[in-house]
Amino acid sequence: MSDRKPFSHLDEAGTARMVDVSEKPVTRRVAEASCRVRLTADTVARLSTLPKGDAIAVARLAGIQGAKATSTLVPLAHPLPLDQVEVEVAPDAQGVVIRSRVVVTARTGAEMEALAACAAAALALYDMVKAVERGAVITDLRLESKSGGRSGAWGRGEDEAGTPQAAGDAIGEPTAVDAAAPAGPRA
Repeated sequence: MSDRKPFSHLDEAGTARMVDVSEKPVTRRVAEASCRVRLTADTVARLSTLPKGDAIAVARLAGIQGAKATSTLVPLAHPLPLDQVEVEVAPDAQGVVIRSRVVVTARTGAEMEALAACAAAALALYDMVKAVERGAVITDLRLESKSGGRSGAWGRGEDEAGTPQAAGDAIGEPTAVDAAAPAGPRA
């Protein structure tokens, strides 16, 4: 026998199904996700003056809308009453970093909503820049942390540079690790 947990979205016959969450308690759940859009420095410098308008503003709003539309985009995701959605779109040396934070009070988590927020923001950003840079690359879509619910808190454990990160930190808020680290841009 395997010690692996079964996939919750498959029944005994292996058929996909929506999980019954009616017996789970309603708890506060927070999920954070991130992704990158790789762009040239020239494109990054033009993000607020592109032919279609301010790419950062459009991407941020698209990310919020993406979180709200998750159950439409992901077939087995439950519709959730979102309490808060934050999306940060920040230029960096390789392009743009997109981070999301979703808060719900519900029977199931907000991980898919946080991921959908980042994906929608990245797609909107690509749409905004494609006239000047068709080679933009959307990459590294990932869950960073989650808290609440039966499984408790989980965090990725380190950022891309290998720096330890605390699970559940709000977007842009320094962690205890940041306070001990040398000053510089946050990954």
